[in-house]
Amino acid sequence: MSFLDVLTTKKMLPGSSAAEIEQEAGRRNVSVESVLAEHGVTAEQVLGAKGEYFKIPTRSLASHEVASDILRYIPEESVRHYEFAPLGITEGVLEVGIVDPDNIGARDALQFISTKINTPYKLFLISRQDFEKVLENYKSLSGEVTKALSELETELTPREVGEEETVEAKLQDGTEAKIIEDAPVTKIVATILKYAIEANASDIHIEPTDEEVRVRFRVDGALQTNLLLPKKVHQAVVARIKILSNMKLDERRKPQDNRFRTRAEGRPIDLRVSTFPTNYGEKVVMRILDTEHGVFTLDSLGLSKRNLRLIREAIKQPYGLIIISGPTGSGKTTTLYAMVNELDKETKNVLSLEDPVEYSIPGMNQSQVRPEIGYTFASGLRTTLRQDPDIIMVGEIRDKETAGLAVQAALTGHLVLSTLHTNNAVGVIPRLLDMEVDPYLLPPTLILAMAQRLVRTLCPGSGKPIRVEGSMKTMIEHQFSDLPPEHRRDITLGDTVYEIAPTKDCPKGTKGRMAVFEALEMDRAIEQIILKSGSETELLGAARKQGMLTMKEDAILKAFDRLIPFEEVNTLGTVLDADFEAEAEVESKSLAEPKIESGSE
Repeated sequence: MSFLDVLTTKKMLPGSSAAEIEQEAGRRNVSVESVLAEHGVTAEQVLGAKGEYFKIPTRSLASHEVASDILRYIPEESVRHYEFAPLGITEGVLEVGIVDPDNIGARDALQFISTKINTPYKLFLISRQDFEKVLENYKSLSGEVTKALSELETELTPREVGEEETVEAKLQDGTEAKIIEDAPVTKIVATILKYAIEANASDIHIEPTDEEVRVRFRVDGALQTNLLLPKKVHQAVVARIKILSNMKLDERRKPQDNRFRTRAEGRPIDLRVSTFPTNYGEKVVMRILDTEHGVFTLDSLGLSKRNLRLIREAIKQPYGLIIISGPTGSGKTTTLYAMVNELDKETKNVLSLEDPVEYSIPGMNQSQVRPEIGYTFASGLRTTLRQDPDIIMVGEIRDKETAGLAVQAALTGHLVLSTLHTNNAVGVIPRLLDMEVDPYLLPPTLILAMAQRLVRTLCPGSGKPIRVEGSMKTMIEHQFSDLPPEHRRDITLGDTVYEIAPTKDCPKGTKGRMAVFEALEMDRAIEQIILKSGSETELLGAARKQGMLTMKEDAILKAFDRLIPFEEVNTLGTVLDADFEAEAEVESKSLAEPKIESGSE
């Protein structure tokens, strides 16, 4: 029996039997579906009969466009080979369309892919026409680059592929500029940039290995491999990026830094480029700075009412020091820009020293430091003090000289904003002391110390609810237990948090990132601890008495507000004591395989 028998039973084969249809298809060497179409059987009728025969639900894509995010779940090579394709995600289940459900190899491959991506799947029967439609959407990064590589094989000799000087000479010759813009290596670089920008990546990593070149995009804080290139094109790709960035082509032994601007979708995109010599050749990292996003406002950063109040009070001060701490890539500069954006730049002289200048702010005098020529934060800070500044933004305090100058500037009537690398807000004070800032200078200068981290955000309305009970509830309550009652009663803890749950409109379950903060303001208690050279533990105790919430607590409150997944809470530092660390570990495991479900699930 075949699906033709289903059509026969439903009397959809007028004047022909199933055997006659099969014989005619074999004689003419065409598909059975083509013969059926000539006999007036529609594609919908064929699909319905196949679905009934295979006992698989059918899906028509006549008015359905498969999103590009969905296509990333299954590689293009697998789609072409096994003739199945991702269609969408519903309630965390990947919907897959298949042309031939009898293909055991396809089912085995799909099971393997499902296990690898940790996502269950559901099969739907689709027509070959719809499968071809999905296949056309796979104009992927790898597809375009593969095409460029094939052109590279035919148009360039092996020597030319690795000859950077030849590429440079052609690019600098205006008469050949148009030809070079169509060159395969140029296409490869342009395609990588295009897809990274479309994916909202923050960084592009081009990493040579022993046998190939790995291209990775950092999206929402996580690196993912997007492309593998043959090793022989590595030098040409690096040369192209160096030319765009105006770097030295013949310098491969030392790191280099520069930037360039391109256009994508009609808008300017700035890229900060860094090269780094490795055992297998130069690694390139490009930071993508999308100028269209512009400078954030303080209201859009997700600050709590207390932290927002402290910042606005601090930037209104006529002089003093404001420090934001956190690791590289934690959004410190974004917060600094948001602060500067609220300053009065009409009646105040606002200057900045940055490395690099990421966004241009009207009314602000921004300067790029260049350590390679001796123009450092320290030397630049001395110069800015002779420029009659009111407010100075220093991109980063990296050494004791810059720290001393920043404190002196704050003492002499300037408002100074800067960043520092510490683990938390309290750690700013001992870090400045380690940089040989005299303890008696900190109380009159340091106004506000902040720390921040970036965490993933849930797509609006998404997330699987989890009841807060048992060890999770105990852990959360203990987290806030050392807050004084007058501050504790201002905090409302809910009974439900949310974990990542992919949806049809949001396949990853998260989109973008937001910051979690902690803020320490200078008060009499903090001053006394500094002057007594007290420990970081004493500083934390005094900060808690003034109502400071840690970054982890800020994340917990955002998880209750359905802004971030609860998984992100466990990535942050904790002030839990040893008795609760075991419970936190148990709770972390329970999130990986949640056993607590809401009543609606």
